[in-house]
Amino acid sequence: MAPTQAQIESFTASAAKAANTIRETTDTDGSIQVYSHLDADGIAAAGVITKALWRLDARFRTRVTQWVDEKIVQELTSTKPELVVLTDFGSGYIDLLNEKAHDQKFVILDHHQIVGDQSNPNITHVNPHLQGIDGASEISGSGVAYFAAKALNPNNIDLSPIAIVGALGDMQDKYEQHQLAGLNTLIVEDAQKAGLLKVEKDLTFFGRETRPIHKALASSTSPFIPGIGGDEGAAVAFLTNLNIPLRDGAKFRALRDLTEDERKRLCTGLAEHLLSKGLHLEVSKLVGDIYVLTNEQPSTSLRDAREFGVVLNSTGRLDRPSLGLSVCMGDRKSALADANKVLEDYRKSINQYLTWVMEKPERMREFTNIYVVYGENAVNEKMIGTVASILAYSLPVSEKPILAFANVQDEGVAKFSARTTDVVVRKGVNLGEVLCVASEKVGGKGGGHNIAAGSQVPLEKINDFIKLADELVGKQLGGGTCSRQR
Repeated sequence: MAPTQAQIESFTASAAKAANTIRETTDTDGSIQVYSHLDADGIAAAGVITKALWRLDARFRTRVTQWVDEKIVQELTSTKPELVVLTDFGSGYIDLLNEKAHDQKFVILDHHQIVGDQSNPNITHVNPHLQGIDGASEISGSGVAYFAAKALNPNNIDLSPIAIVGALGDMQDKYEQHQLAGLNTLIVEDAQKAGLLKVEKDLTFFGRETRPIHKALASSTSPFIPGIGGDEGAAVAFLTNLNIPLRDGAKFRALRDLTEDERKRLCTGLAEHLLSKGLHLEVSKLVGDIYVLTNEQPSTSLRDAREFGVVLNSTGRLDRPSLGLSVCMGDRKSALADANKVLEDYRKSINQYLTWVMEKPERMREFTNIYVVYGENAVNEKMIGTVASILAYSLPVSEKPILAFANVQDEGVAKFSARTTDVVVRKGVNLGEVLCVASEKVGGKGGGHNIAAGSQVPLEKINDFIKLADELVGKQLGGGTCSRQR
């Protein structure tokens, strides 16, 4: 839903307050430490705020990490920067910051559900939830960072495309025909006014700019196309039957290369195929808004904002976030070339992990109200969220929330990622609350959004946590609520 004018004004005022705090620090040559999350939205948020600080000639360092923990807080208390900026996380760690770094100045630019006492005057907190705006679907962490950057300098409007990339990377295109909405709409308008964005209607398969058409169809998960998904040969036969050439000379054609007539034929053929399988809902996923970044070169991985988001996500998940950050900052040479190589490794890793999960039934177990993927030591903890996201939208798993975890042996914890669908959320499930409450009860930490959340749980408490999470989801489905342990 669209935010009211009062909500918008209140939110932008909070972003301006954060900008003033940053400016006060830079005006006195104070040092700034930026921390941001490692997913696509987190790297985009880091890119936005880092570029804004660089333009201020600020003294700063940026670090991309998986979470805020006591080690990071100890690092802050020992190095004592004049200001710490947390982007795309922080709102769930306020109690930790109050306890361990009460006198440190923080700016939090986040969109996750808020946990903790907000009375500390040293924390300047920008979060849409404070204005009653849904941070899961109406603005991302990079969007919050963008509003602060724009308040620092109106010329930072040229960072709006990166904020759009972050929102799409966070899968906030949940509205009719894959549109961005809420405060994201204001960012889209800024990018369009600046001549940096075109919004087009087209087939929404991933790889519109770069992937051969038959590969785009075969690898699609939203929508998944039975009889074609996972089978490039079947995709080739399907396109040949529609008289759609795969090549233009020696070069494979991508979706962007289709003529208007070919596009209509493909859309009609796919719709008929899905309807024949009884998948009426999937037909609505075929066409939607495509966010084209006009300053990026055609046929590259950055031209389509959704694919740009996957590039960023891959660099964070495979321990190369500096590449993604460099790309956000404008490097279109060595950093982009290396990031594209990481993207290929990322795609291979996803396929390997999904295959591994499906090989044995005990690797994904069904409980009363949830599914759990036991990634343990076999799945990289930084990839577990991606695995959970893909499985959450596959049938029949989508009927229940899915929790997936991987062990982080050095930290003595399991990293859990929880995902579900809008249908399940509408039934009353709030995964951010579930993971916050369940993890606290076993000595861990957690939180996030209603539709997606994460937590860290002591290794010896994994089974207790799963049992609690299953019970809490059941309680929510029955109309109850979760209450935090105090």
